[in-house]
Amino acid sequence: MARTAETDLYGPIKAYLEALGYVVKAEVGAADVVAVRGDAAPVIVELKVGFSLTLLQQAVARQAISDAVYVAVPRWSGRVGWRAFKANIGLCKRLGVGVMSVRLADGVVQVHADPAPFRPRKSKGKQAALMGEFSRREGDPNQGGSRGSIVTAYQQDAERIAAFLAANGQSKGAEVARQTGVARATRMMADNHYGWFCRVSTGIYDLTEAGAKAVQPE
Repeated sequence: MARTAETDLYGPIKAYLEALGYVVKAEVGAADVVAVRGDAAPVIVELKVGFSLTLLQQAVARQAISDAVYVAVPRWSGRVGWRAFKANIGLCKRLGVGVMSVRLADGVVQVHADPAPFRPRKSKGKQAALMGEFSRREGDPNQGGSRGSIVTAYQQDAERIAAFLAANGQSKGAEVARQTGVARATRMMADNHYGWFCRVSTGIYDLTEAGAKAVQPE
């Protein structure tokens, strides 16, 4: 099977743009493809056989010439290929770069995104979750950039609950919440995410063996 080359993309891209009324020329200056129609700013297309940092860098550099900059790559294959392609479309949108794909089997060109200023939509829910975790977390127990286990506010709350039970024995959930300051103590002990807690009777909880080990000093 012949290996795909950037030149395989040029014919379909040229034909597509010419059908829209552009005059198209290849390798003009640093640009792979330049298309001109009337007095409008030129359309610039950078060709690559796949998404790469180099492709994005080239596209961003061409934005010094025109706002109408696209990247063009071969059409994806399979579900995994589509997921990766879709993620790259999102990245290009953030850069203000348009995206085209070429189906090499028949030369069909599809435009997936046009160049446009990107204004990210803020998620109030995600922001609230971020700030909630920030405010509940005690101190700064993690190292930035760490790929190991992360200490969360939830874990810190669980450790407070376990320490209280270790010191006071089985207790009512409401009392644990009041003494530890963990308002969600009863819910956390019932959920038992870490396997540290067990329900002794209605509303009363104690430590499991794993919970007792978790709060033992090292």
